[in-house]
Amino acid sequence: MPENSVVISGAGPNGLMLACELALAGVRAIVLDKLTEPSAEPKANGLVGQVIRLLDMRGLYHRFGGAPGAPWTMNGYAFSGIPMSFAELQDNPMHVLLLPQPKLVRLLEKHTLELGAEIRWGHELTDLVQRPDGITVTVAGPDGSYDIDTTYLVGADGGKSAVRKLAGIGFPGSTFERTITRMAHVSLPAEVRAADGSIDIPGFGRLPMGHNRLAHGGFVFAELEPGRPLIATMEFDAEPVSDEVPMTLAELRASLQRVLGVDVPIQEPPGPGPHALRRTVGQNTRQADRYREGNVFLVGDAAHVHSAMGGPGLNLGLQDVANLGWKLAAQVNGWAPTGLLDTYEAERYPVGVRVMMHSLTQIALMAPGPEVTAMRDLFTELLRIPANAAHIANLLAGSDVRYDTGDHHPLAGLLVPELVVDTPQGSRRVAELMHKARPVLLDLSGGTDFAHAAREWDDRIEVIAATSPDAPATALLIRPDGYIAWVAGDSGHAEENRLRGVLSRWFGAPRAS
Repeated sequence: MPENSVVISGAGPNGLMLACELALAGVRAIVLDKLTEPSAEPKANGLVGQVIRLLDMRGLYHRFGGAPGAPWTMNGYAFSGIPMSFAELQDNPMHVLLLPQPKLVRLLEKHTLELGAEIRWGHELTDLVQRPDGITVTVAGPDGSYDIDTTYLVGADGGKSAVRKLAGIGFPGSTFERTITRMAHVSLPAEVRAADGSIDIPGFGRLPMGHNRLAHGGFVFAELEPGRPLIATMEFDAEPVSDEVPMTLAELRASLQRVLGVDVPIQEPPGPGPHALRRTVGQNTRQADRYREGNVFLVGDAAHVHSAMGGPGLNLGLQDVANLGWKLAAQVNGWAPTGLLDTYEAERYPVGVRVMMHSLTQIALMAPGPEVTAMRDLFTELLRIPANAAHIANLLAGSDVRYDTGDHHPLAGLLVPELVVDTPQGSRRVAELMHKARPVLLDLSGGTDFAHAAREWDDRIEVIAATSPDAPATALLIRPDGYIAWVAGDSGHAEENRLRGVLSRWFGAPRAS
């Protein structure tokens, strides 16, 4: 294989996280980005869902600002602005970490460099040529154009992905041309701010924090950072605006007038910024027709774009990365079983379909019209039922994702549950056992010799003997992305033989004794 086994185009959260996943497996990637430094443009304001547990499994949750202990969960959330309570949920999956995207990128950049990956800022991928044994990537750098020979290329370069286009991968879907969203950080008079986080607009009344659906469009208010509230509008059937026309606060103020029917006294926010000031014309919902073309792979927005409502973007993209990373590393390191890389698209494509389904539903429920009002009234009733709230919570968090691992146990294919286990090193959370991004055979039997059955794979898996009063099974085989590949229903030779078969399926042939 070429010295540069993996090239990643795009140094956003997904590209950098993929470089980290590969580095943990001993694969040093090159990350390219046309920007000369990490973008300071405010985009996502935080992370929600299962991605928080992924960060916890890599030791990054606390490092990135999470509170001590297991990841925190929200007591409620909203679906298209319709509030839901999770107070009666036994297992609340809606984890949250308020972390602006520019800060997330800076933290991941530092972590990427610590792990030994190479980031080339100001180096833009401009062409690629696939060969039977790899890919030649053409790059435009500060000192001119040059080529890189690599075995694998991953496009993490956003919704307008050059990698996707150059690889000839289609991007079907829909675009609502006359939907316009305007967003900005603003300054507001103190008298319109309420202690509960809502906003009391003179001539209109009080609007709660979050998404609000009104007769003439949508209104969003949130103060995620003290003293720098964020306001946004969504207008349907709006007059198109050219991308060449700069967005201004005056334009947002005029939009607020149309949506609310009153003037909102917004001003420039204090401080040096950078502050959000963005217009999005049209709403795209698209998914690549395939996530792989030869040795080219797509992750994140390069593979799927959708509404940001509900915050699914980083939850979806970073879990694409966790799924692909260990499989790509296994291929580079020479122990991947036949077809392992094919399971990336097989597992992640349906997840993208579900995210686009609920994203489109939320957009539809924000549209004007009495029929939509009626649907929202019905949804409001339905979401007051705890079982329905649990279903939507699992959908939004991605905790309903279940991969086909070939094991029919109820836990197989799901993300490993939160567990505290007692090991010879002391009491530990399962997430702490996953920091190395290696497969973990967690033997909870207190005596069954599953370690002996797995001895011929001990060069690529961690075997950990532990006990737990809450043990859900005799033993669990956990993939590097945190998903359960096998569950021991009992002990004995039959289970040990079944374990060997699962190890071969996911982690390759046993090494020579």
